[in-house]
Amino acid sequence: MADLTMTERIDWQHREDLQRLRGFRLLDDDFLTKCFEGDPKYIQLVLRIVLEMPDLVVVDVRTQVFVENLLHRSVRLDILATDSAGRRINVEIQRSDKGAGRKRARYNSSMMDANLLRKGENFDELPDTYVVFITEHDVIGDGQPLYKVERYISGSNKKFEDGSHILYVNGAYRDETPIGKLMHDFSCTDPEDMHYDVLAERVRFFKESKEGIAIMCKVMEDMRNESLREGMREGRKEGRKEGRKEGIREEKKLTVLRMLEIGKYALEEVANISGLSLEEVEKLQAGQGA
Repeated sequence: MADLTMTERIDWQHREDLQRLRGFRLLDDDFLTKCFEGDPKYIQLVLRIVLEMPDLVVVDVRTQVFVENLLHRSVRLDILATDSAGRRINVEIQRSDKGAGRKRARYNSSMMDANLLRKGENFDELPDTYVVFITEHDVIGDGQPLYKVERYISGSNKKFEDGSHILYVNGAYRDETPIGKLMHDFSCTDPEDMHYDVLAERVRFFKESKEGIAIMCKVMEDMRNESLREGMREGRKEGRKEGRKEGIREEKKLTVLRMLEIGKYALEEVANISGLSLEEVEKLQAGQGA
């Protein structure tokens, strides 16, 4: 790469991007969020199947939604949809089991709630919320296509009915049911192999049309640039950290030299007080004598 001209590097990177694009699936969150951006009909199909609500109508969908918490950790939601009944539905794609932790689902749910009521509104006006994790593997491990997490009153089979719902979709599940076919489609790289035409149409647009390919190449370029900026930020942060460490170390050395100059302390005491090792103190003493 170092010997290539700028034009050759750009051509090489473009070919790499096209190869990467061919391998994208809806289980890749960056690809999914772009496919589900804008038009609600794509996420509507998914939610009708996953939530088992065939009449659900999505009226708004947003992707990569940043939910801010000024005092504590903020979150970025892959997809946030609103249906005609006012329900808010967060859909997260996770290929890593670790990223679909149960407390992550709880936190996403709480962050959605915290931003749904204006000052003075009654708590009863809080809409139902759904957090849906679609995972590449069966993270719950019971072999089920779908896991519905609800709160129940202890000692009875009564639901608490607080309007909060968490679902895990097993992306490894396959059969001829709607959810089995849907998870098959989420794992497809070729739209020709997909069951649901509406999803195949969207995937085909981004993988085969000139306009869609250009959009995805721009997405990948932005991801590389962000990764580069993040690396630079981490480098500067690490540099500042090392600088602080070095500053503290120099302060410790000055403390040792002052104590040695006073001459009242044993070397072991100097080491204990300064935080430097006895060997380092002895070297400073030897240097002082020189």
